[in-house]
Amino acid sequence: MSPVLAGVLQLLALIGALALAYRPLGDYMARVYSSTEHLRVEKWIYKAIGANPDTEMRWPAYLRGVLGFSLISVLFLYGLQRLQGSLPGSLGFASIDPDQAFNTAASFVSNTNWQSYYGEQAMGHVVQTGGLAVQNFVSAAVGIAVAVALVRGFARSRTGELGNFWSDLVRGVVRILVPIAVVGAIVLVACGAIQNFAGIHEVGQFAGGSQQWNGGAVASQEVIKELGTNGGGYFNANSAHPFENPNGFSNLFEIFLILLIPFALTRTFGRMVGSVRQGYAILATMATIWLGFIALMMWTEFHHGGPAYDMAGGAMEGKETRFGIGASAIFSISTTLTSTGAVNSFHSSNTAFGGGLNLLGMMLGEIAPGGVGSGLYGMLIMAIIAVFIAGLMVGRTPEYLGKKIGTREIKLAACYILVTPTLVLGFTAAAMALDTPANSMTNSGAHGFSEILYAYTSGANNNGSAFAGLNADTQWFNSTIGIAMLLGRFLPMVFVLALAGSLAGQQPVPATAGTLRTEKPLFTGLLVGAIMIITGLTYFPALALGPLAEGLAS
Repeated sequence: MSPVLAGVLQLLALIGALALAYRPLGDYMARVYSSTEHLRVEKWIYKAIGANPDTEMRWPAYLRGVLGFSLISVLFLYGLQRLQGSLPGSLGFASIDPDQAFNTAASFVSNTNWQSYYGEQAMGHVVQTGGLAVQNFVSAAVGIAVAVALVRGFARSRTGELGNFWSDLVRGVVRILVPIAVVGAIVLVACGAIQNFAGIHEVGQFAGGSQQWNGGAVASQEVIKELGTNGGGYFNANSAHPFENPNGFSNLFEIFLILLIPFALTRTFGRMVGSVRQGYAILATMATIWLGFIALMMWTEFHHGGPAYDMAGGAMEGKETRFGIGASAIFSISTTLTSTGAVNSFHSSNTAFGGGLNLLGMMLGEIAPGGVGSGLYGMLIMAIIAVFIAGLMVGRTPEYLGKKIGTREIKLAACYILVTPTLVLGFTAAAMALDTPANSMTNSGAHGFSEILYAYTSGANNNGSAFAGLNADTQWFNSTIGIAMLLGRFLPMVFVLALAGSLAGQQPVPATAGTLRTEKPLFTGLLVGAIMIITGLTYFPALALGPLAEGLAS
């Protein structure tokens, strides 16, 4: 079987699995966030944290819950790392340096999972399992909660109430993430992923000598890092490591986990606003961009010219032979179009245009299908922008789902889409202008610029993957990328929740002959075009200096 055909068949199998899970999971999540009943274990959690899950919150109170919980999470994870040397199960590893501890705490709480350290050489079992893995669950649940709050803003009228953050957070963990993660961990263990608390031991090598490896609760952390679109990895090689991703089936299963909830949330959205067709329109937009990027990535990785590429059947440098080009291309696009950041290949070894596609995928705002929760609310923001553009064309006040999009709503949406480019381009410019960050680059020219641009794009978009070739374990990068991750995660949430509160307080307007039908293919095309044009205009100059210049020169 040719490598191209193998890649296409894997893509078709993945689409089939996602299609089978789409409706039942989407409907289930809609029931979870619409229910007024509480499970017994949930009641115990509410009692322990002193929360009343039945109290409705307006957007400022909901936001305080998000920010307060996240601040406590940052402080807890930072303290856990700083105390690692005194904790049991540390495997003899020392406490983490302050700047790296801050970066890692910001990374995992913001659902980024950027890592400037070697996981198997820095983190013991307690920090990995009791700190990082826990944040993989709760940070993902925070993202879903904010998305659900925005959906309620569209669904409700003449009230500023968006639900209860603590109830949404707990339900997301207990009823959605934990059950799927348990099943997924069993599947990964059956595939060969390790799950233990073994210490460091010597492993013989075929060429002689030995190498040190440590065990860990890898399968359970692997499944939630993919399911929660967190990224990161127990080992430095991430999802290219055979202990995390043993074979072709586990690789396809991990891609399925990455895409499962973000795609299914469009069904949840449709159910909660009372029109599944609206959910299908958002799904079609996400799927169009995702499939288009995969097709382009396969093309550039399979058909890049040169004798070495011809002999290998494509750009195999930096890719695992047990996955091949097709599966690596699907994984890299899926992980950069979501906020996952897990990698099964070396992104810096992609062709220049392939690396540019990964960069562009993150620059879109990771909305196709995007991160758990963040992809949905990011796409809904872009939908608001699209109907505003359509309204300008016909001279009519724009509406979306029966809510008028006025000056306040557009200002909030505009602030949302401006936050990330400001962080990415601002920090990239500062890093290129200073001597110390530039000295961290192992490559010069366009590729070196792409390394720094990729790092800040990954951090500010809460992706967490790395272009590699960049020494990011310095005070400058640990501090600035940490700030970019926190601001890139929580500033947009401020605007999303403020927008949700504004929409929830409106009286719905009836549809008329002049109302734009946002459930039709025409709107899907408009939305795709708006996303690509806005992103292109914002980032094209930076991309022209990096991957485009490198690709045209090769």
